[in-house]
Amino acid sequence: MTFDEMKAHIANGQGFIAALDQSGGSTPKALKGYGVEDGAWTSEDEMFGLIHEMRQRIIESPCFGNGKVIGAILFEKTMDGQSGGKPVPTRLKERGIVPFLKVDKGLEDERDGAQLMKPNPGLEEMCNRARELGVFGTKMRSVVKSANAVGIKAAVRQQFAEGARILSCGLIPMLEPEYDITANDRADGEKIMLDAILEGLDALPEGQQIMLKLSIPKEAGLYSGLTSHPKVLRVVALSGGYSTEEACSELAKNPGMIASFSRGLLQDLRAQQSDEEFDATLSGAMNQIHAASIA
Repeated sequence: MTFDEMKAHIANGQGFIAALDQSGGSTPKALKGYGVEDGAWTSEDEMFGLIHEMRQRIIESPCFGNGKVIGAILFEKTMDGQSGGKPVPTRLKERGIVPFLKVDKGLEDERDGAQLMKPNPGLEEMCNRARELGVFGTKMRSVVKSANAVGIKAAVRQQFAEGARILSCGLIPMLEPEYDITANDRADGEKIMLDAILEGLDALPEGQQIMLKLSIPKEAGLYSGLTSHPKVLRVVALSGGYSTEEACSELAKNPGMIASFSRGLLQDLRAQQSDEEFDATLSGAMNQIHAASIA
């Protein structure tokens, strides 16, 4: 797929984006959920090797290339790895799946009810290398934990500022100012966030587009204006700690948003499953998430 073909596939595809980007501190948790205990590795390289084996198994599963997954977000080591004997971005595109790269370097300590992203001086270098490998876009995450306008606006402004750096490298940024779904004031805070996002879009130069990855809103339909905004290529939803069933139920109340789930996609996969059991489990989750995404 060319860049323009990938762009059209993301804009118009009737499917969802798989989040396969667990990294650093989240990898042991992801492996444990997959049925691999902490003692199964003795070094960081072995740990990442185990998580790569899981991702390869997903990518090569017969159901993964059936058209229901239109994109996949990768960790840097996954982007640099192989699947099916080919570089992962190349293999994904062969299967009709647009590759994205997680580019943030983790979170700062909470301030004003939000955790901003850590500085990322090597962002352009990473983006240029990703583009050369055939990656279409990026994803970066910050977290909002309360309806504090100062923190929310700081998080959103940082997302747009980093997005401008990514756009300058020829990639499409997926901005992810996640709102903690356990926050009691989420309904109020998400309205503040929406206003901040609209301000960022107003300032975005004409002809440029970004993507948004947002928590499924407390108020159904809150982000409907974003899904049709000319500067937004697509709005995707994170599962945010919901189970697959909960996330799909909530997502279906928000036409125009599609899923970009991690836990909601992977929660029932286990290393000990036979290939037939693994494929059937993955296919069942994909069918459920796909149905909610096109509802």
